[in-house]
Amino acid sequence: MKTFPDTFLWGGAVAANQVEGAWREEGKGLSTSDLQPQGIFGPVVDRVAGSKSLKDVAIDFYHRYPDDIKLFAEMGFSCLRVSIAWTRIFPNGDEQQPNEAGLAFYDRLFDELAAHNITPLVTLSHYEMPWGLVKQYGGWGNRRVIGFFEHYARTVFTRYQKKVRLWLTFNEINMSLHAPMTGVGLPETSSKSEIYQAIHHQLVASAMAVEICHDINPDARIGNMLLGGLVYPLSCKPDDVFEALQENRKWQFFGDVQCRGAYPGYMLRFFRENDIQLDITDADRQILESTVDFISFSYYMSGCVTADETLNQQMRGNILSMVPNPHLQSSEWGWQIDPVGLRTLLNLLWDRYQKPLFIVENGLGAKDIPDATGVVQDDYRISYLNDHLVQVREAIEDGVKVMGYTSWGPIDLVSASKAELSKRYGFIYVDRDDNGEGSLARSRKKSFYWYQEVIATNGASLKG
Repeated sequence: MKTFPDTFLWGGAVAANQVEGAWREEGKGLSTSDLQPQGIFGPVVDRVAGSKSLKDVAIDFYHRYPDDIKLFAEMGFSCLRVSIAWTRIFPNGDEQQPNEAGLAFYDRLFDELAAHNITPLVTLSHYEMPWGLVKQYGGWGNRRVIGFFEHYARTVFTRYQKKVRLWLTFNEINMSLHAPMTGVGLPETSSKSEIYQAIHHQLVASAMAVEICHDINPDARIGNMLLGGLVYPLSCKPDDVFEALQENRKWQFFGDVQCRGAYPGYMLRFFRENDIQLDITDADRQILESTVDFISFSYYMSGCVTADETLNQQMRGNILSMVPNPHLQSSEWGWQIDPVGLRTLLNLLWDRYQKPLFIVENGLGAKDIPDATGVVQDDYRISYLNDHLVQVREAIEDGVKVMGYTSWGPIDLVSASKAELSKRYGFIYVDRDDNGEGSLARSRKKSFYWYQEVIATNGASLKG
């Protein structure tokens, strides 16, 4: 009977702007997420008096976290991935002194997790940054933002050095290529040069955070986070195979810099051929040599690419546009379900970097409807997660070092792409709809008890 390593961390993952709510409480400033009420692909809008966003309350985790953490503990979580809202600590992003009320909130959150023996995995910047840094400085396009992020990182590393041992820098850092406002605080109309310059500043800031974290707490481990955008060639034609190589390099580049400490040759060629001239200093190159301790990533689906434009009928996914794979089924949102792709991705990343891996997002979004007894019978979610976890186990058998697995959305939350609650991921149902109506009451879905058994048996209960 195959099980997972004894040290394997089981849990779930959430993001501050998708669960906390309390968007202006206790000194919190405006973030880019606050100004994108329609989600990461939506427009930036002024938040005038009376305007509302589903994220303003979200699922009210800010006030209800003790009860939610009890539910996570009931499932047996040994890890919870959370993010710190940068604007709770520095409301505008450029202040010298942090907001004590914001720091105190995360103290309470981490203490609550500790009381239930749940290890926090903390992301510094998850799909949001202070709007003040965008408005006053132009977002990550301005080199000065590196210093503001450094100050923020140093502040929280120092404050929580006895409470947090696992850190991530930026959520799905390669997402900036597809949603630049969310990723680097730049408008959608920005040029490739502007976006890659902002990305460079962010990569330097990430490496700087690694160095600071190690200096403040040598026992801590800090990783990066990639959107695992695995694509296959649509056919075995050599042109399609090479097109898939090039497409995968678009996201692997971020891992290469953060794990190897320098820009790879294929990106330097890309910059040359696209007339992208970046301001990269010798000091930047030295900082980039501070590489991450482990690699974390999200994985929801795979896709295909082809060099044949006549066949290139693209399907819009979460962030990536990919050609449908004729051998796979799709979710309600058109995301193709590919459990074996997760094993492939784990092996690919392990072979490429030889650093421990952490699956920090994986899950199935669906329109869950409670039955007559009030319970969501989400066998479709159980099937999806079971099949993916079986492939994680197989990758571990392959020799891949996997630190843990935190499913995306252990509790229903506001989705990032379109800021809706109808796309549910959780093991825990939250009574709130896309119009903001509902009691916010929590209830256990069928998958709650399934995941509880998976954790209790360390994966032995998985079927397959």
